Amino acid sequence: MRIATYNVNGVNGRLPVLLRWLEETKPDIVCLQELKAPQEKFPEQALLEAGYNAIWHGQKSWNGVAILARGMEIKELRRGLSGEDEDLQSRYIEAVINGIVVGCLYLPNGNPAPGPKLDYKLRWFERLTAHAAKLLEFGLPVVLTGDYNVMPTGLDVYKPERWVDDALFRPEVRQAFKTLVDQGWTDAIRKLYPEQVIYTFWDYFRNAYGRDAGLRIDHFLLSPQLDQRLTAGGVDRHVRGWEKTSDHGPVWIELSDKQD
Repeated sequence: MRIATYNVNGVNGRLPVLLRWLEETKPDIVCLQELKAPQEKFPEQALLEAGYNAIWHGQKSWNGVAILARGMEIKELRRGLSGEDEDLQSRYIEAVINGIVVGCLYLPNGNPAPGPKLDYKLRWFERLTAHAAKLLEFGLPVVLTGDYNVMPTGLDVYKPERWVDDALFRPEVRQAFKTLVDQGWTDAIRKLYPEQVIYTFWDYFRNAYGRDAGLRIDHFLLSPQLDQRLTAGGVDRHVRGWEKTSDHGPVWIELSDKQD
């Protein structure tokens, strides 16, 4: 089974790119972030015609997350995280697909930092961490994937010295990610490539993609039940070079069939 995550940076504006990539790679499950579309404007019909069922949590102009499944039923479990009732931002959706709990997330950026946006990011991280702990308690196969807006280490960022004050790389943000992972999650891409420079995002400015001046901010966290089934993973880097594409590249992992 191939599971992918892709920050599309506008699902309607990037729909031709998304459909081309789906046709080319045929992932079984896809988590999308930054839909930038209200609930009623999600391109459900186009995705159905491409072979994908979908659930989504939209928001006008900003945020938005979705889960797609190729030829499989999607049983939605929740949308949003508990702990802050007044939070109306569409950043989390969760479902069961083929026996796997899939959490799709778009963590806040947090800039400018310090300030209210960083405070919100850290609170959101705390809410995610609390929810993740409950998921682990159930002992089910779980994947938490999406745009975490954090580079965990200096290996995950081009010229880290330039990012020390940025909300994606500040010590308290990296510590929040580490606290989450230390519950018992596996950073799938880093497990597969422990010493390799791998990026998932390249800014539109200053020829970042051409210079490979990127960031690794899109992550797969696997519960112990899925860690044992991880066989491959990578970044479809070439998609970032397509016309009118997102500033993220799709990231994917492959899991073996469940072991009895």
